[in-house]
Amino acid sequence: MDPVSGATPAASGTPAANAAPVTVDSYLAAAPDARRPALTRLRELCLAELTGYEEYIAYGMPAYVRPGAEAGEIAWANQKQYISFYLLRTDVRDAFADRLAPHDMGKACLRFRNPAKVDFDLLRDLLRATAEAGPGKVC
Repeated sequence: MDPVSGATPAASGTPAANAAPVTVDSYLAAAPDARRPALTRLRELCLAELTGYEEYIAYGMPAYVRPGAEAGEIAWANQKQYISFYLLRTDVRDAFADRLAPHDMGKACLRFRNPAKVDFDLLRDLLRATAEAGPGKVC
């Protein structure tokens, strides 16, 4: 269970009056056509690199949790102005500080305003490093 949201991989997201997506497939189906290919590619990359992780919806967005962990380490979202990639591992962020520096980055959120300019090579490397690092501190 995610200690902040209370979401669990097995039973995350309950349908609300606005029919919030409860599966990643429904999340992608609701995404704008212009962003859906980049979001789909990001999902495929997460599934390929995060072997053994469980995919679920937390905070209304796709997230990935390591087996036995209580909180997700990776998430992504289609925001109003950008595609966001949430790298919740502080050790991985620190290790990639030089490569992350030129990008629009908040505390744990990497933002791509143009779907055509999503740096999938960087995201793949961040996902691999997260998976290889073993359990660690999540912000």
